[in-house]
Amino acid sequence: MPMPELRKRILIVEDDESITLGLRMNLEAEGYDVIVATDGESGLGAARAPDVALVILDIMLPKMNGLEILRQLRGEGCKTPIVLLSARGAELDKVMGLELGAEDYITKPFSLAELLARVKAQLRRDAIARPGNRIVQAGKLAINIEAREVLRAGEPVPLTATEFDLLLCLLEEAGRVLSREQILKRVWGPGHHGTPRTIDNFMLQLRAKLEDDPAEPAHLLTVRGVGYRFQA
Repeated sequence: MPMPELRKRILIVEDDESITLGLRMNLEAEGYDVIVATDGESGLGAARAPDVALVILDIMLPKMNGLEILRQLRGEGCKTPIVLLSARGAELDKVMGLELGAEDYITKPFSLAELLARVKAQLRRDAIARPGNRIVQAGKLAINIEAREVLRAGEPVPLTATEFDLLLCLLEEAGRVLSREQILKRVWGPGHHGTPRTIDNFMLQLRAKLEDDPAEPAHLLTVRGVGYRFQA
């Protein structure tokens, strides 16, 4: 069974609905996971999430402008690549944005093809700048995504391919609830004829291997009536 791809998450901080829609559709068509914030305050909070791979940030925003968001993020040590969107002719904003730590900027109105190319370039550079396997820490757990290995309190935990795929599926949406139907589709594929009980059985197996107390899990949580979520 092929491992589900770990989709890179891109945050768009933009209050123009038509621009947001076009960006989202094209980025999702390229295989990215896209989230959106429509004002500066919510954008700042969303950009702090550790699973955001890149931020597309408009400068002119309600509640807090993009340059202030950029200043705060870099001041907090956030290294997530940021591509600024600026109005044509706003040279001072572009210069200030680059000085504050933006990786790139693009001028409105822009070509979607050009923006996608710049996004891909920044993600490639970021991957080169951060070599090595991606390891997720959660309490006593250390999950090496590329190597598909899990350590618990420093000891290796043997997982089947499907168990790891299920764990990875929940990690990709860490903090968010996935329904049993969503998990079935992502891990087993849309043509699988399993039942929600299939998920429950695999979750019991994972908890037995990964949790200190499987009856009171700290990481693999049930959300009654909905599904499951992973909590670091």
